[in-house]
Amino acid sequence: MSERLVVIGGDAAGMSAASQARRLKGPGELEIVTFERGHFSSYSACGIPYWVGGDVATRGELIARSPEEHRARDIDLRTRTEVTEIDVPGQRVRSRDLEAGTEAWTGFDKLVIATGARPLRPPLPGIDAPGVHGVQTLDDGQALLDSLSATPGRRAVVVGAGYIGVEMAEALLNRGYEVTVLTRGEQPMATLDPDMGRLVHRAMDGLGIRTVVSAPVTKILTGSEGRVRAVATEGDEYPADVVVLGTGVEPETSLARAAGLPLGAYGGLLTDLSMRVRGHGNIWAGGDCVEVLDLVSGRERHVPLGTHANKHGQVIGANAGGGYATFPGVVGTAVSKVCDLEIARTGLRERDAREVGLRFVAVTVESTSRAGYYPGAAPMTVKMLAERRTGRLLGVQIVGREGAAKRVDIAAVALTAGMTVEGMTALDLGYAPPFSPVWDPVLIAARKAAGAVRAAG
Repeated sequence: MSERLVVIGGDAAGMSAASQARRLKGPGELEIVTFERGHFSSYSACGIPYWVGGDVATRGELIARSPEEHRARDIDLRTRTEVTEIDVPGQRVRSRDLEAGTEAWTGFDKLVIATGARPLRPPLPGIDAPGVHGVQTLDDGQALLDSLSATPGRRAVVVGAGYIGVEMAEALLNRGYEVTVLTRGEQPMATLDPDMGRLVHRAMDGLGIRTVVSAPVTKILTGSEGRVRAVATEGDEYPADVVVLGTGVEPETSLARAAGLPLGAYGGLLTDLSMRVRGHGNIWAGGDCVEVLDLVSGRERHVPLGTHANKHGQVIGANAGGGYATFPGVVGTAVSKVCDLEIARTGLRERDAREVGLRFVAVTVESTSRAGYYPGAAPMTVKMLAERRTGRLLGVQIVGREGAAKRVDIAAVALTAGMTVEGMTALDLGYAPPFSPVWDPVLIAARKAAGAVRAAG
């Protein structure tokens, strides 16, 4: 008799897990049932801003594998079906068909929870007014595009200045909108230290994106027809024909919480290295609904990124399919851009290092993406943190033009390997004038950080 694997969530982690498990076990050995409350499966949510902005022509280009393609591989993928309850002792889940309104129980031998994250939607007056949009799913992206097409005005306000906020600001700017970004933070991109965020702020202003910091939103103002007309802060009002929310996300773990599964400080599910939910041998979890080990700080973090979700799914599918795989943790690497400005970070910020009790040195260097004399050389700022006593690399942030962002991968590898900044100075990196100065900007920062460590004794 075959076993049944039930997967809750049909995007990156869930469908990667289902697909990997199917590669290892055929339909006669393992039945796979997946529930997805939306219309789509296996799509790139990270690509939505570029679809909205016109860089990606159609929605279909963001879909890696359709529900029909999954079904053709003997995966019973049930779209527009929402799981409403997990019965852990009874090994079953309750689901609701969102079109028909019917409910049913489905038993499982093995369960994968890949419920993702939900957008933070602050309880503000007017937040649900027409013209106010989140951008978490393909359906959200389509709703925003439909709204832009139906609205004659050209004023957009983006609430929040994290990755989604700055990417949506660029998308709207590309569509010819007058864009204002409001953030409660000291600077945009709170994933950077404020001094590096200031560089992003300056660049956004230079691109024509008005960025207002230390401006928490108090309410959404509506017109006579109930549609959004402005966004209010404590001291001002900003006219808006459309509002996009980029206020961050939190783990979608309401089902897991109700089922009594273990959650961490950030509300994400806690798993072991094999992505099994702690204390439950036949339940796995992955993607944006889990917390993962930060290899630099040694603590659990919530890091909602598609790169991690796909890796989680591969690990879960291998284990659920009878193999063995582990996910050791993350160093917190992320890149983004706003127009031609590239933004990257990995490891710890100054605030993170202080919170975990690390003493550190921090250095900042200015360099260029290519040899200074080579045409097209663009400025780049690199900030590096190192542990004061040992010289261990703790984190890197980079802001610059073309060729800046992916240099953070050098630091990500060094962090994963536990390298010191002194050891980094000897890295044998590729060099030619069209690609780098003779000393790569990351290595210049490592040299300066190594000197600061020595000076600190």
